[in-house]
Amino acid sequence: MPPHQISCYLTPSGYKFLLLHPALGQDSVGGFFKDVAEVWVKLVLGGLWERESVVESKGFDDRLFPSLFFFLLATWEHGLFPLFAFFPFLAFLFMRQRNGRPSSRAGMVKVGKVKAEFTEYKNANVFTGTWNVNAKKMDPSTSLASWLFPPSTPSPPDIIAVGFQEIVDLNAVNVAVDSKASQRSLFWQDTILRTLSSNNRRYTLVQEVHLVGMLLCVYVQNKHLPHVSNVSCNTVGVGVMGVMGNKGGVSVRMTYYDSGICFVCSHFAAHRENVVGRNQDFHSIVSKTSFDVGPAVVKEGVASGSIGQWREGDEGKIGVMDHDVVWWLGDLNYRIDEGMGTEEVFEKAQRGDIETLRKHDQLNIERGNSNVFQGFSESILSFPPTYKYQPNTDLYECRPDKKLRAPAWCDRVLWHEADSGTVDCQVYERAELNISDHKPVMATFTCRIKNINTTKRADVYSEVMRSLDKRENQSLPKVDLDKVTIDFKSLYYDNKSMASITLTNTGTSNAHWRLVPKLEDEALCKEWVQVSPTFGLLVKGESCEINFSVQIDNETAMKLSNNDESLDDILILRLENGRDHYLTVSGKYARSCFGMGVRDLVLISEPVRDVPLDPKGRIDFEASHPPASLSVPKELWRIVDAISEKGLHEKDLFLTPGFAAEVKQIRECLDTNSDFGLFHIHSMAEVLVSFLASLSEPIVPSTLFPTLEIDQGNIMPWSRRFLEELPPIHYNCFVYIISFFREILLYSNSNNLSPAKLARVCTSCLIRSDEANRGGKGDRSRNMSLIFLHFLTTNSI
Repeated sequence: MPPHQISCYLTPSGYKFLLLHPALGQDSVGGFFKDVAEVWVKLVLGGLWERESVVESKGFDDRLFPSLFFFLLATWEHGLFPLFAFFPFLAFLFMRQRNGRPSSRAGMVKVGKVKAEFTEYKNANVFTGTWNVNAKKMDPSTSLASWLFPPSTPSPPDIIAVGFQEIVDLNAVNVAVDSKASQRSLFWQDTILRTLSSNNRRYTLVQEVHLVGMLLCVYVQNKHLPHVSNVSCNTVGVGVMGVMGNKGGVSVRMTYYDSGICFVCSHFAAHRENVVGRNQDFHSIVSKTSFDVGPAVVKEGVASGSIGQWREGDEGKIGVMDHDVVWWLGDLNYRIDEGMGTEEVFEKAQRGDIETLRKHDQLNIERGNSNVFQGFSESILSFPPTYKYQPNTDLYECRPDKKLRAPAWCDRVLWHEADSGTVDCQVYERAELNISDHKPVMATFTCRIKNINTTKRADVYSEVMRSLDKRENQSLPKVDLDKVTIDFKSLYYDNKSMASITLTNTGTSNAHWRLVPKLEDEALCKEWVQVSPTFGLLVKGESCEINFSVQIDNETAMKLSNNDESLDDILILRLENGRDHYLTVSGKYARSCFGMGVRDLVLISEPVRDVPLDPKGRIDFEASHPPASLSVPKELWRIVDAISEKGLHEKDLFLTPGFAAEVKQIRECLDTNSDFGLFHIHSMAEVLVSFLASLSEPIVPSTLFPTLEIDQGNIMPWSRRFLEELPPIHYNCFVYIISFFREILLYSNSNNLSPAKLARVCTSCLIRSDEANRGGKGDRSRNMSLIFLHFLTTNSI
């Protein structure tokens, strides 16, 4: 009797792996099944079986199916991911036993049909609307019905998501202080609910979230509320210096019946020429937005197919794209391409030549080039551009005393669906409300919503379990590595270094491998090392690369500077039913002033790069180089002096980001005490802010945060107490920085700075924002901002 084997190689998304082989023993079941889960769930429950697949098989008999029972039983005993997600694979085996060898596509389609046995679908009507209100308020008696309930959508929506931008002026005070935005948010919530409650419509606000001028409200019809769960929200600022909330996105996600849905309302960078900035805003919001829903929700989402991948090792967090449907709405600020002149745009907009304008729309162009909103869809723009109008009119803004802005479709609604055919856009149009310089936009959809029958799902699982048995592993895998040591040599602050190891299956059987933690460790490796992939399966003769990347972030730099960390680690590569391989990763840190403390820096007059990291070398160095007694770190003095010499008149100083390559070069000059080159002043300013923010101890310790609300009555005594209690070196640095900023304000007519803007800069780099907001005490940041503002506008120092 020949050896019995079933091998299933699946090529979609570049994956190629073995699902079952006869040599799989009970001891190896846990790791094997756990690690193939990510790939299998993505392929089967994610709907990828509809792409090209290759299925191969060699002789097998009825003994295969009893062996599988103990295979799955072992995984259950290991407490692994619920097995419901894997029954399509088992159904595939049954199909092969009953019907012989099918074609590759037919086999995968039959696997997909098993999912339908416990999944029912229903349609939901979804309304999405976006409006940049330009900080205007409507008359409280005015209804939003023409926008929220247009005549073209007679059926009341089941879900309503309404997004606003610029509910308040985007000035420095509103960016720093949230009180006005909160008040304006309540006004718009009341206005929406008053409209929704008309004509006996009954809706409940499921979640509201706002960030400075952005507001997102999600409502659900009352009859559906029992089927809404796992509601979560998030905010991401991508404005000034990439973090402030004048631009960014606010998001709400929820589980509606058994479908994961997400709404994102965003406001991207302005100006016609800043296409790259808008693209970056999109990618930043996607990468920074996460929802902490808990491991149970993540696992259930994978089991039902809402989340297309197995997220092993995370803490129950999901991102924007981990949903069945994502709706993205807002003032995306994409304009008509600059190849068409402003006057020509006005002429075509007023003439109604929408088709020509649509061809020159920047968002359509960027999506066509796959630069932004990859995988998203948008209905055809059939309405006139929504920006820029004269407020309270239906006329485009072309008055000679106003800034001339070419009409554009700034306000958009797009969607992303995990499974094709889930969403059908019914209406995409604008409303003719005119209090703002933007027109509101609305889109209505019919969305296919999943409703999982858990009883049927359990029945299918039970049927499969009764048909399976165990099978012993009859072969041992073998692999070779081209090297087992990676030496990154010199590693610099915030610079990424990469290397790889090639792993080759030199045995006669398929080799399943994975990286495992060392004894009593939970992580695979130290935090400064990132490895990908961490598991895989190689067929005979196949090779793969394991990629390593190292980046010294601020936390690691602090530990290295204090000799609390070393750049060496050992990783364990485990071969199922084979030997362990040990991989060594090492490097040498080039010491930087970033991540050090001011009390250490003032004692060093030499370049910090020359100071050894190891304790013995440090002792020898200090013996030949007596400690200095500087008032402030020389690095702080050098960068301030450079800005003072050439940059006091620079427009938007500290508000415009620098160039990444120059920032790295300036850091190197500070660390090696080299002369500065002809660097752009904005790069110098960014280095100053990042240097102060990187200090191991912030200039203002958290113990000095005000414990009471700061106002005009108590700011003077609090400021005096603040200065008195600052540690001496911190006091010197604080006075030096504030004096420098006050000098900058003398040139505010040319540099466009104000005390409020510089107070915001101080808040971002002189205190630890996580410490200021710990325990939900966000007022601490606001109080410190007021104290900074006080020192900047008075002679208190």
